Amino acid sequence: MAARGARLMQAVRRGAALVLAALLLHLVLILPNHPGAMTPGALRLVPLELPALLLGLLAMPPRARATRAVRAGIVVTLVTLSVLKIADLSMQTAFSRAFNPVGDARLAVAGLRLLDGSLGAAATALVVVGACVALALAATLLWWATGRWSQVKLRPAPRRLAGGAAVIAASVAVAEIGAATGRWSLPVDPPGAAFTARTGVEKARMVARTWADLREFDRLAEADRFAGRDDLFDRIDRDVVVIFVESYGRSSIDVPLYAPTHRATLAAAEGRLRERGLAMRSAYLRAPTRGGQSWLSHATVMNGLTVNTAARYSAALRSDRQTIYHLAAASGFRTAAVMPAITLAWPEADTMGFDTVLPAADLGYRGLPFDWVTMPDQFTLGALDRLLRSDDGRPRLFAQVALASSHAPWTPVAEMVPWDRLGDGTIFDAQAQSGDPPSVVWRDRDRVRDQYRLAIDHSLRATFDWIAETDGAPLVVVIGDHPPAGFVAQTSSPDTPVHLVGPPDLVARIADWGWSDGLIPEETAPGWPMAALRDRFVRAFTTTESNDGATN
Repeated sequence: MAARGARLMQAVRRGAALVLAALLLHLVLILPNHPGAMTPGALRLVPLELPALLLGLLAMPPRARATRAVRAGIVVTLVTLSVLKIADLSMQTAFSRAFNPVGDARLAVAGLRLLDGSLGAAATALVVVGACVALALAATLLWWATGRWSQVKLRPAPRRLAGGAAVIAASVAVAEIGAATGRWSLPVDPPGAAFTARTGVEKARMVARTWADLREFDRLAEADRFAGRDDLFDRIDRDVVVIFVESYGRSSIDVPLYAPTHRATLAAAEGRLRERGLAMRSAYLRAPTRGGQSWLSHATVMNGLTVNTAARYSAALRSDRQTIYHLAAASGFRTAAVMPAITLAWPEADTMGFDTVLPAADLGYRGLPFDWVTMPDQFTLGALDRLLRSDDGRPRLFAQVALASSHAPWTPVAEMVPWDRLGDGTIFDAQAQSGDPPSVVWRDRDRVRDQYRLAIDHSLRATFDWIAETDGAPLVVVIGDHPPAGFVAQTSSPDTPVHLVGPPDLVARIADWGWSDGLIPEETAPGWPMAALRDRFVRAFTTTESNDGATN
């Protein structure tokens, strides 16, 4: 009797282990890859891969070397697909797009730098260690789960039956994948979805499409009508400054959370600029990215080609494409990049056409950083004048400035100080230590949005106040590099405002573009692809070029 009870308890434990192992595989297979799917309903998904996996494991000889190899393959595949789904989840949250294995891996480094700047080195190290431990634990648990099912002892006939059933289950999963991806239609819907396997198929197709897209990009990069020209921009008799305002999207104009503040700032700036005799035109550009990756927008503007992936960015760098800064340099301008967010080596700048590159360390700021942001935008713009525009005998300047104050985490927020008191930036030290740290602010999404509102306002005030104060009335293009993350933007629009400010005779050159007069774009203002700006700008300010037609 005791022996029978012991055998019964052993059978119960084996059964419980099998159920637990199946549940673990189930949870891995239903892991969502989009924040919109992170709901209790996701637990009700029936993964069609699960019966194929379990039956396939039952069909294999328990102690065969091949069985261990198959289990290892299953574990590696499931862990890899889980990482890809988590990467998708992160990318969708931050940038409203899926993770692309071709090129996007480099974003992990940028993410760690942002995390380090926001939470500190210790917290970042804990995150990295935690992620590694989680992966190792997941692999260990999956190895255990596959082992429970592969070690079930069956007679040859039931084992063959399990193998046949596994083939049928796998066929159903394949059929569902084909129907879900549009390859074919099915007479009836399967009782579930092969979501994880479909993710792998879609990633493989994405890689193939990306390589094809890169070949097309290379072809477009070679077809540049302005390459080799030295007679461009002859209608411009002064400095040109292209200013990118970080995370400045259409939400600043349209969304009630931000529009009252930012419209008021733009209206006040417009009045002051008109008093200084300057003209303004504004519209919208469709950014190639959202929520981050500013360099994609910078590359899109400078190359006149849509650079919307890390792969295209790398392709642009290795191509012989002439950026707008190459064209300006060939036509007699001195070119420069003012990059306060660059704190490490930036070797790719060598291919962008800049004579001078001024990263954070070269701008003369000795004050405290504003968390991740190295210095306030007002100081950056003051450094532009001090370092690049103070010599009266110099050639005309064609410069890119990438502002950083409105970069996440948006705390603390800088406030304007008198321009003649900027000094070495230590005047901002008290501001840099004010307010709550990101670890506090980012617990409340409403506070995050309010901090964003204030940060953008500082960037706009600094930008247009600098234009009004600076000598020589340069021709200035102000561009929002991309909208903020969706939960901040409160809109799915990819549009960013763009403003052209300068002497009336130069701004009049773009009269046929249809841009709105002033700094606040009208609802009907055009929204071009950001890639269109380069060629249109060249045409507008070059005598031998017509100013009609778009590009890309």
